[in-house]
Amino acid sequence: MAWTQNPIMPVRASFLLFAALMLGGQAAQTLQVTPLPRDGEVLVSFKLDEALTDPIKDAIQSGLSVKFVYKIELRRASPAWFDRTISQAVVAATVKYDNLTRRYSVTRTLNGNIEWADSTTHEDEAWRWLTSDFARMSLFRGVSLEPNAEYYVRVRANASPRNSSFLWPWSADDAVGLAKFTFVR
Repeated sequence: MAWTQNPIMPVRASFLLFAALMLGGQAAQTLQVTPLPRDGEVLVSFKLDEALTDPIKDAIQSGLSVKFVYKIELRRASPAWFDRTISQAVVAATVKYDNLTRRYSVTRTLNGNIEWADSTTHEDEAWRWLTSDFARMSLFRGVSLEPNAEYYVRVRANASPRNSSFLWPWSADDAVGLAKFTFVR
């Protein structure tokens, strides 16, 4: 009996190899998001639950600037069509280590404008400023929300420089989190 090859097997094997390359080496990241609508604005808190890894630590210790960019969108859910973006903001946090002074300089920007800057000698404090000190940020002022309508806040996080063994032709988010809420007047 002659052996015949299944024509679907090479395609399936290629897909499994592609998926393994995509998922290999990437730890699950969690981005917690909490919206709070209050007095004509939506306050947003978010936290990236990611431990400081050795490659990131080495990059920071080398004096390289490490940047986390958080793209935040206030969106309205739509059952019939695409969800509508009501407003958006970009928060970026950058750390740079100075080997001479042994200090971490952290800068936070909101939509390109410097919002806050500080320095510390403690690595864990600098890491917290990059990933988890985002509480009740007033990102969406003066937005008109309809009463009893469902909305959500989506936060997409990207880190640079990117440490990946596989180069993508498009950019993907390192972590995504969202939280829904119903606006009640």
